[in-house]
Amino acid sequence: MFGVILSSLVCGLVPYLVIRALWCHFYPKRHHLQGKHVLVTGGSSGIGLSVARQVALLGAKVTLVARNVERLQKAKEEVESACTKLEGDSSSRVQIFSVDLAGRRENIDTAIKEAEASQGPVYMLVNCAGFSRAQVFEDIPQSLVKELIDVNLMGSFTVTQEVVRGMKQRGEGGVVVFTSSQGGLVGLYGFTAYSAAKGAVVKLAEALHMELKPHGITVTVCYPPDTQTPGFEEENKTKPVETRLISEAAGLFTSDQVAKKLVDDALQGNFISTVGFEGFMLTTLCAGMGPVTDSLSLLSQMFLTGLFRLISAFYLWSFSNIVRREHEKKITAGSRTKAE
Repeated sequence: MFGVILSSLVCGLVPYLVIRALWCHFYPKRHHLQGKHVLVTGGSSGIGLSVARQVALLGAKVTLVARNVERLQKAKEEVESACTKLEGDSSSRVQIFSVDLAGRRENIDTAIKEAEASQGPVYMLVNCAGFSRAQVFEDIPQSLVKELIDVNLMGSFTVTQEVVRGMKQRGEGGVVVFTSSQGGLVGLYGFTAYSAAKGAVVKLAEALHMELKPHGITVTVCYPPDTQTPGFEEENKTKPVETRLISEAAGLFTSDQVAKKLVDDALQGNFISTVGFEGFMLTTLCAGMGPVTDSLSLLSQMFLTGLFRLISAFYLWSFSNIVRREHEKKITAGSRTKAE
């Protein structure tokens, strides 16, 4: 009897101790933003603007970076309005800089230096600047491929390089966030160039995480699904029918939903941030040798990968059927045109 009791205790205690050890090791101290400087690229609209509102409500001083001055000014007013209940002058909490992140390096570096001169050193950088275009592979012009890479990848690379340099010199830690996409994890019809750019962002973040961890600087990658933003509306103007039908499988989220999760995960030090079941399934399946920053994600990857791979096969089968059906429609339409 004693042996049975002892075995039961051991069987229950060992998993508990393992999970507790993982929790303590991969659950770092939460970052706080009160009085700290947060710089958001792509902050004039969409997810970037929603992130700016979220961090402002947490007491942060905010710098918005984007190209369009008119939209930046409107965004500044929105963020100031969101934090009117906070103590102090809300207008002094928010500043804007008009910069083309795909442009000259000197302009970007100057903007960051000026932003830090007035609001203090950047403690949290959120790279939200980016855009998407979906086209059939052979129809994508070289100029568009270059622009997708310059804005989505090189823009984030350049800003982060300048901000991280200061973070490491100060030795006070910090937070870096990259915005990839679920299209950066799975290649879909019409997204050959976009997926390549956003997939590169993921690998940039993984490598940088390893470099910055000893300095107390955490890295988070956000994988948004289709999100109701001005950029999404623009993307839909040229999106192939196949791409639209496939994308609808993951549903449509608001920028506030994505931003709230992004900020929470980033402050917790989680490497992965996503919303919705499809996002959870994709990030679990594609974790590979990516950083382990929380025990829940690690356990999910250990025990759910096989099941999710099976489920993903049905998704891929459905996507293939969509592509096949649309292809057959085009052949039929082409035959009718020739007959006429």
